[in-house]
Amino acid sequence: MTLQEPKNKLLDQYKVQLKKAIVHLEYSYEKAQKISLLPSELTEEELETWESFSARFSRVVDIFTSKFIRLKVEIEYPGFSGSLRDYLNKAEALGLIDQAQTWAAFKDLRNMIAHEYADESLTFYFKTLLKFTPHLFEVKKWI
Repeated sequence: MTLQEPKNKLLDQYKVQLKKAIVHLEYSYEKAQKISLLPSELTEEELETWESFSARFSRVVDIFTSKFIRLKVEIEYPGFSGSLRDYLNKAEALGLIDQAQTWAAFKDLRNMIAHEYADESLTFYFKTLLKFTPHLFEVKKWI
C-alpha cells in the first residue's frame, strides 16, 4: 500500500458525500425557485424550504472546500498547509475551480447564513443563493 492510498480512499468518500449533497441541493433549488423571495410573504412551509435550501447550499460548499479541495491539494502538494484561501488558490492552479475568489465568496455567503435575520437582508440572501447555486452544480465534473 502506498502512502497515498488512504488519502485516495478518503477522497472517494468525499466524492460520495458531495454527490449526495448535490442531489439534495438540486431538489431544494427547484423548490426554492417557485416561492417568494420576500420573507414577509412566506408561509412557515415556504420559510422551511428556504432554510433547507440554505443548509444544503452550505453543506455542498463545506464538503467541497473544507474536505475535498483540502485533501486533493494535500495529495497533489504533499506537506502543503495554509489558509482556506491558500487551498482555494492551489485548487484553481490544479483546475479544480475556475476562480478561487468565487469560492471564497461562496464560503462567505455560507457564513452569512448563520447570522442574518432582517427581512431585507434575507431577500438579498435568497436572491444570491439562487444566483450562485448553479455554480455549485459544476462540482459534479470533478467528482
